[in-house]
Amino acid sequence: MTDLTSLTLAQAREALRRREFSAIELAEAHLSAMEKARALNAFVLETPERARAVARAADAQFAKGEGGPLAGLPLGVKDLFCTAGVRTTACSRMLDNFIPTYESTVTANLWRDGAVLLGKLNNDEFAMGSSNETSYFGPVVSPWRRRDGSNARLVPGGSSGGSATAVAARLCLAATGTDTGGSIRQPAAFCGIVGLKPTYGRCSRWGIVAFASSLDQAGPFGRTVRDCAILLRSMAGHDARDTPLVDLPVPDYEKAVGASVKGMRIGIPKEYRMPGMAADIERLWHQGAQWLTDAGAEMVEVSLPHTKYALPAYYIVAPAEASSNLARYDGVRYGLRVPGRDVIEMYEATRAAGFGREVRRRIMIGTYVLSAGYYDAYYLRAQKVRSLIKRDFETCFAAGIDAILTPTTPSAAFAAGEKGRADPIEMYLNDVFTVTVNMAGLPAISVPGGLDAQGLPLGVQLIGRPFAEETLFALGEVIERAAGRFSPEQWW
Repeated sequence: MTDLTSLTLAQAREALRRREFSAIELAEAHLSAMEKARALNAFVLETPERARAVARAADAQFAKGEGGPLAGLPLGVKDLFCTAGVRTTACSRMLDNFIPTYESTVTANLWRDGAVLLGKLNNDEFAMGSSNETSYFGPVVSPWRRRDGSNARLVPGGSSGGSATAVAARLCLAATGTDTGGSIRQPAAFCGIVGLKPTYGRCSRWGIVAFASSLDQAGPFGRTVRDCAILLRSMAGHDARDTPLVDLPVPDYEKAVGASVKGMRIGIPKEYRMPGMAADIERLWHQGAQWLTDAGAEMVEVSLPHTKYALPAYYIVAPAEASSNLARYDGVRYGLRVPGRDVIEMYEATRAAGFGREVRRRIMIGTYVLSAGYYDAYYLRAQKVRSLIKRDFETCFAAGIDAILTPTTPSAAFAAGEKGRADPIEMYLNDVFTVTVNMAGLPAISVPGGLDAQGLPLGVQLIGRPFAEETLFALGEVIERAAGRFSPEQWW
């Protein structure tokens, strides 16, 4: 029998329906792989008994000729999604041993369609990080290694590093993530898989631990573009409990995979050609454009003039919203409580003990920019810049551009501890190509495009019009077909 963990989500779905193997066999194969790969630290909680129970139920449905769109398919869930009866911590001591009594809308949709939960996946604490080194449960290790023989442990990207590692290392067929400034696309690029950030308002945020509410968006990780299309159809949908969510029909995204891209106009933004850009990144960008040209698309140089202000504006808006959202963690209502002589001392002791260094840093930044005397100078100005960034994209799309092609990251994966210790801004620069998408509320996909000189994966990013994920799936599949798929050699 084929190694069941080597299958894509789409392949496993079809094989289950043909009864080539059972859902319980598929679940057991992944549970075994998870056990062997604990050195990667991708999972912070494994749920084997639940996985087996749901898999057996799927087999019973298949025997009757029934079963939902995801029946029997083993998935991992980022530890930011609340799961009823299953510990959810946002990978923070502040929520250590928190067991929700409710289910996030996104995961409820997945279980409705028959998906199997293998466990909760590691992430940067409260989704704050670009390397998955800030987790209370320790850093995630990338399944990739450099060719230089150094054996350096590489980061998988963040904040959804556990999700990206688990999919790349074949510990689950696909996984959920959240993207606030690139937290799906950047780890997808680092780990050589596909990651999609949907349009803001396409997937419900209800039941997801909040970082920055106007930027957060749930999305899928998969080993192929088709896998992401399959998963997004189940994840998306209207939810009256999330007011910005649009009440639009959810398309059959899978039908867009393989669709013709002939005649599409693809924007190449000149502002993304930054000084000192790595030669491998520049080469990949040109190669991606050539693949799309060969498929019949037209490349058009465009301008997004306010791109240079996106990163500083993002790192004002996001911490400001984080400061507000995380104010609820005070030791009174739920989560960690550290006693004190009075309520003020209890607040201080609880938040000092419960939040890690990066979370405390961002709360302080956010509190500062929202304070009297600084609100207009920082936060209000950043919101005005955000409007200009959004207008830049609208101008491009109004001129007939169907999508925009850029690199996903400024480099391949780096070694743990290599960036950000002395200067956190060095770490923040990893988001330079991704934050504009969140500031404008647009959909974007990262697709593996090749390997760098050290044999590490690099991704290309496609940015689409609002709610035009189908266009991204069509274009992404062209790049995927031309570039091929990349898998790390197993060393763990």
